[in-house]
Amino acid sequence: MTVSNTEPNLQNNSIVALQTNRHYLTIFLTFLLLGSAVLHAQDIPPKNEANIPKTTKDDTISVNLKPIIGEISEQAQDTVKTDSVKPPKETLSNVVDYYGEDYVFLDRKENKVYMYNKAYIIYEDMRIDAGMIILDYNKNEVYAKGIDSAGVYSQRPVFVQGQNRVEPDSIRHNFETEKTLVFNSRTEQNGISTIAEVTKKINDSVIYLRNVKFTTSKNIDDPEYYFYTRKAKFVPGKKVVTGLTNMYIADVPTPVGLPFAFFPLTADRTSGFIIPTFGQNNNRGFFFQNGGYYFAINDYLDFSLLGDYYTNGSYALRGETSYALRYKFKGNLSARYESLVNSERGFPDFSESSIYNIRWTHSQDTKSSPSSRFSASVNIGSSKYFTQSISQTNNASALVNTLSSSISYSKTFEGEPQVNLSVAATHSQNTQTEQISMSLPNLNTSVSRIYPFAPKDGIKKGIIENINFQYDLTAENRIQTTDSLFFKSEMFNTAQIGAQHSIPVTTNFKILKYLSASMGTNYRETWVLKSTRQRYDETANNGLGGIVKDTVSGFESYRTYNFSTSLGTTVYGLFNFGTDKKIQAIRHVMRPSIGYNINPAFDRYYDEFIVPATAGEAAQVVQYSRFENTLYGAPSKVYSSSIGMSLSNTFEAKIRDRDTTALEPKKVTLLNNLNFSTAYNLAGDSLQWSPLQFSGSIPIIPKLDFNFSGTLDPYALDNNNQKIDVFNINNGGSLFRLTNANVSINYSFSSKDFETKTKDTDRIENETFRNGGRPDDLFGEAADIYDGQIYKEGDDDVDKTNIEWYNYNIPWDVRFAYTITYGNNQRQSEISSQSFMMSTNMELAPRWTVGVSSGYDFKNKGVTLTQFRFQRDLESWQMSFNWTPIGSINTAWYFFIGIKSSVLSDIKYDKRRESDKRL
Repeated sequence: MTVSNTEPNLQNNSIVALQTNRHYLTIFLTFLLLGSAVLHAQDIPPKNEANIPKTTKDDTISVNLKPIIGEISEQAQDTVKTDSVKPPKETLSNVVDYYGEDYVFLDRKENKVYMYNKAYIIYEDMRIDAGMIILDYNKNEVYAKGIDSAGVYSQRPVFVQGQNRVEPDSIRHNFETEKTLVFNSRTEQNGISTIAEVTKKINDSVIYLRNVKFTTSKNIDDPEYYFYTRKAKFVPGKKVVTGLTNMYIADVPTPVGLPFAFFPLTADRTSGFIIPTFGQNNNRGFFFQNGGYYFAINDYLDFSLLGDYYTNGSYALRGETSYALRYKFKGNLSARYESLVNSERGFPDFSESSIYNIRWTHSQDTKSSPSSRFSASVNIGSSKYFTQSISQTNNASALVNTLSSSISYSKTFEGEPQVNLSVAATHSQNTQTEQISMSLPNLNTSVSRIYPFAPKDGIKKGIIENINFQYDLTAENRIQTTDSLFFKSEMFNTAQIGAQHSIPVTTNFKILKYLSASMGTNYRETWVLKSTRQRYDETANNGLGGIVKDTVSGFESYRTYNFSTSLGTTVYGLFNFGTDKKIQAIRHVMRPSIGYNINPAFDRYYDEFIVPATAGEAAQVVQYSRFENTLYGAPSKVYSSSIGMSLSNTFEAKIRDRDTTALEPKKVTLLNNLNFSTAYNLAGDSLQWSPLQFSGSIPIIPKLDFNFSGTLDPYALDNNNQKIDVFNINNGGSLFRLTNANVSINYSFSSKDFETKTKDTDRIENETFRNGGRPDDLFGEAADIYDGQIYKEGDDDVDKTNIEWYNYNIPWDVRFAYTITYGNNQRQSEISSQSFMMSTNMELAPRWTVGVSSGYDFKNKGVTLTQFRFQRDLESWQMSFNWTPIGSINTAWYFFIGIKSSVLSDIKYDKRRESDKRL
């Protein structure tokens, strides 16, 4: 840094109110430079060159201050006079910090301070960084610009005040008027970048701009698109209002323009209108879709109200709210109602219908209340909602046959014993039969196991010390109804209310050290509030007579009990082949078990009545239980005593590792959970053996399992294909008949599996999964027509512009599922179902992704639902096209192109063709 001999080092100083205290600075410099006779102003010397003039004795002057001080009288010292002239208001009322790496030069003649190279100046909440900064005390201004070296303009000024940041070519700021003039400024707020040729800051709340570009592009120097306007008003943190505005794409003007434009810049959510989508539908005419209003209620709750309207009279309303309280809970609720009109009035294909759908999800933070929890997952609606909705493009959800819901609250009361309480409301709906089953509500209470004979040290041994019991209570109000009666009073007419109390008593112990035995009994008491009475009425059926069933309200109960015992063990087998072999050993683990179960007959809960004899038919006695049509059904009147047997097998192998440095062989599972189970009924008089059930899984490669299951029946069939009490082997057949079997294979892999050892997991939190379908994309992906977003904000942070086009490492993923079912219950010996489904996604080039989901039904010999997906990341924009050319329910396509930024998400174009909902 270069300095003169008459100035101190001012490289980094703090100057307080320099404008109004100039005379104090002069007096200070006079006393500081007593040895100087003449003061000279000095130009800025060249960089790294110091110009220090020599000092001689002739250049010095001596000043004697004693005579001046002695002339001050005592009266003058004792008298204090008030200055009647008020000092001018200080322009710079705070500390000014400034710095320059190469030099900081103070020119007293022009009253300016020059800072050069990586310079900055800080005043209150304002900071300016630049290559060169000039502070002018005469004009109360600061001027900043970059450094132009060899044609390269570097160290552009950076102006920061509060939350605002501007990066111009040069800047002028006046401390007195607080006005700023900025040239070629660049600023960014809430995702929108602003590039202005001239910017004039009037005050902290109003800024005027001329020749302005607005864009969300990350490349602010060369944006791929922008909105251009000649004049604009900018209110920091709130909005930008412009005059005539045109959209430019690749610096080419487009006919898309507006007489004025409004860009919101608030950091918080604000209420506002949602621009609808315009289009035409062949069946319903022109439409306005997904237009409405967004209500930003507060930081924890919002609400949006959307609507659709078609010129043929169809309309739809949709309300959605999201809520969240940090560390407590979060959720969202949406409801949609559609009034559908097909064709035109007077035409033969005219029809009217209405559908609805209600969804609610609520989750609680586990840390908020460890002992209690409330959760909700609701999906209620018309059975035909997913197939007929005018705003539904999710083909996978249309294939779902069941809608289910659950709202539950659980509470744990700590102590000894521990008590668990849960209250829930559930709903299950079959969209094919339109049958609805609801539990509104159900109550479950349980008391943890109690060991009355356990020793105080807690170590239980033997049959007595391991005796334990617990208590369980289940109460339910079950409603069976149909889609047409839902939300109507008739749905409660057939409601069934009941409760069951259960007290199981069990114990376990060892026999001969290797056998694990258990015994137990279960006492159960059932309560109901409605029962059934049956009788024969000769006047029924218009005098022809018949059985009449009467429902009687009132408390009824019955009690049942049973006894069971089991014995099991684990057997290990090891076959060694030698360490020099590739397969060194095979391990076989068997877990056989045998159990005995006895259930008494509770025929005392059965009544009987006589049906009189009629022509050709003798009188008969009919037995019934008044608990037959109750919630938990009637107790069994048949005595049963049966022995159950099961065997579980696992085969593992030790294989020499290909890695020669490995010290241990590698373990491989050959056959996982090969299970067999059957039972023998000691109390039965025929068909005492139950069919033999088997299941297993064979791991082929990681994440690819060959799963199989089936049933083997030991009894033969007669000529009418009815089961008879003769073993099949004694009837000239094999030991067992294979009555049914199923084989399924599921596999998913991707290019990431060959790069790292992380697994390719499915996206569980998607719409199809919430609707009860598969979490993967084997039935296609759903396109959200409300925003159309494929690539979210922040997805393009990775630079994809400098990727090799012939890069062999192309990202991809593949999923497929194969299933086949064989049926032979009545000698039909046929493949009842056989299908193959697959999906794949591949990034063919940077920012280009394609995907296909399809399948083939071998039973019906046809291609299943097929979807093609094309997605293009256009940096600041995105484009997607979903096409379903083949489908058993609907065929459609959907095209979308729009801006990624959520601030400008309404600037989009989408077009779709709906399927014919009448098919």
